[in-house]
Amino acid sequence: MPFPEPEPTPPARVGTGSDFAQLSRRIQAAGLMCRRPAYYTLRIAIVTALYFLGWAAFVLIGDSWWTLLDAAFLAFVFGQVALLAHDIAHRQVFRLRRASEVSGRLSGNLCIGIGYSWWRDKHTRHHTNPNHEDLDPDIAPDFLVWTQDQARAAKGLPRRLARFQAFLFFPLLTLEGFNLHVAGIRFLADKSLRNRMWEGTLLFAHIFAYVGALFLVLPPDKAIAFLVVHKCLFGIYLGSIFAPNHKGMPTLRGKDRPDFLRRQVLTSRDVRGGWVTDIVLGGLNYQIEHHLFPSMPSPHLRKAQAIVRSHCQELGISYLETSLIDSYRQTLASLHHAGAPIRDARTT
Repeated sequence: MPFPEPEPTPPARVGTGSDFAQLSRRIQAAGLMCRRPAYYTLRIAIVTALYFLGWAAFVLIGDSWWTLLDAAFLAFVFGQVALLAHDIAHRQVFRLRRASEVSGRLSGNLCIGIGYSWWRDKHTRHHTNPNHEDLDPDIAPDFLVWTQDQARAAKGLPRRLARFQAFLFFPLLTLEGFNLHVAGIRFLADKSLRNRMWEGTLLFAHIFAYVGALFLVLPPDKAIAFLVVHKCLFGIYLGSIFAPNHKGMPTLRGKDRPDFLRRQVLTSRDVRGGWVTDIVLGGLNYQIEHHLFPSMPSPHLRKAQAIVRSHCQELGISYLETSLIDSYRQTLASLHHAGAPIRDARTT
């Protein structure tokens, strides 16, 4: 099953006067779409070193409860690998598609146990229609509901959770690491999936190596504790990276499809911060710029922000940038608002 690549940046054609085309020409003129091989070589080397350092520390610490500190460290490292795989999938790192797919599967499937093809398919649909109730899989109702219409239609466990979902959001993120593994495995059931055998081999190789290492080095109680701490913190880390990007922003539905520029800007928010924020969030704190130019190397996003913000101001397009804490506040407020119909119905 040939899955599309993450939506490429629409080309700026000479002679067009669309708002995005004008912005794209300014970005191209600034040289911000040029690749950064030296940056990604260094980043890959650092993340790889941290990955092996974490597992070396796991072996050296051995049968001790101090190993849970290493579990927390590896949760951060797994998140960094996921962020690197994200850039690879968007063709920010390698020019050739083959190189992107091979490295993406090695980093995603083998290193952290997340199905590369499953994630790429899901993420492509998200980029194409961010925050669209009918088309964006990231706001499809599951355990949580993201809009009041979803709340009214919810049944069973989601309906019970929706009343308090703002309070349950971060606790539920502890399950996200497990959910990502399960989703990738379930995706293998699609017989039309291209390279299904390779995908499955790498995924199960990670699972067997991971579980085998835990119970080979640690006694059962510490092995289970390591697994729980590692996967729960990994889920919280990834959820904390992606939640500030779109949650709590305007949603679209039906035939609501503004032009490309407005569709991406109005449904996204940036998170302000310095180089530490850039590292921890992997550049996704510049979510607006990333959605407009998904193949732009992440170190260029900070420079692109000034151009994009200025362009939006000239056009009168709302451009939102907030602090990380306030982005979480907005996310939780949106979740609480979405569950209002269920609370109101119960009160009535």
